[in-house]
Amino acid sequence: MMNETTTNSEYQRLVSHLTYLKMDMMIEHLDEVLDQISGQSLSFVEALNKLTQYEIDRKEINMINSMVKVAGFPHRRELKDFDFSFQPSINKEQIMDFSTLRFLENKENIVFLGNSGVGKTHMAVSLGIEAAKKRNSTYFIKCHDLIQQLRKANEENRLENRLKNYSRYKLLIIDEIGYLPITKEESKLFFQLIDKRYEQKSTILTTNIGFGEWDEIFQDPVMANAILDRILHHAHVVSITGKSYRMKDHIKKKPHTKQE
Repeated sequence: MMNETTTNSEYQRLVSHLTYLKMDMMIEHLDEVLDQISGQSLSFVEALNKLTQYEIDRKEINMINSMVKVAGFPHRRELKDFDFSFQPSINKEQIMDFSTLRFLENKENIVFLGNSGVGKTHMAVSLGIEAAKKRNSTYFIKCHDLIQQLRKANEENRLENRLKNYSRYKLLIIDEIGYLPITKEESKLFFQLIDKRYEQKSTILTTNIGFGEWDEIFQDPVMANAILDRILHHAHVVSITGKSYRMKDHIKKKPHTKQE
């Protein structure tokens, strides 16, 4: 029950003020905290600390959700959702070390290399979510979409602004390098982005093409080497072999047999 000195009108006025300030969590927990004050289990200052902590916790959650949303992830699959037992070629301890985000502080890159469906994008997105949760500016984009945006910006004489935009992210995730062809001119645009981020910010890349074949992807051996040189100088390369992770549930199912 509320303290006798707290009149109903004052209580309603307080609720009105909190509503105006959009302090929804403080309103939700107001009665329980007032009861604790009445029961003398909380001092006035302790009660204020408790109420404001509820509000801070909610705002932190909203901030995290917002940062994860604006990162542009194709899904919200986290490391806890990955079945490491299905893909034994992945060193779980190494991935969990990545999740501490030390690579971000060290401005290191991560390259996930492997065939289609083995879990490269899942790993990249999961680490991106961890980064976004810790309030690190993060952005996910497929390589083809990135190239198209850089090319369009170049044609419209605003390439520098677009490069600055992609360079400001503490973590940029470029997915599916090598799935679609890249022209020589596009290779130069891609190089400019990688060069701007070199030793300044971290980039996670996924690819199904071995590094020895990147000159074919970018159709220019010199440019391919320059790109690889900057990506791999401070990088962790995770090679993933094995069956398609997307097919794991189907593989586990027993084939249907007709009854005689």
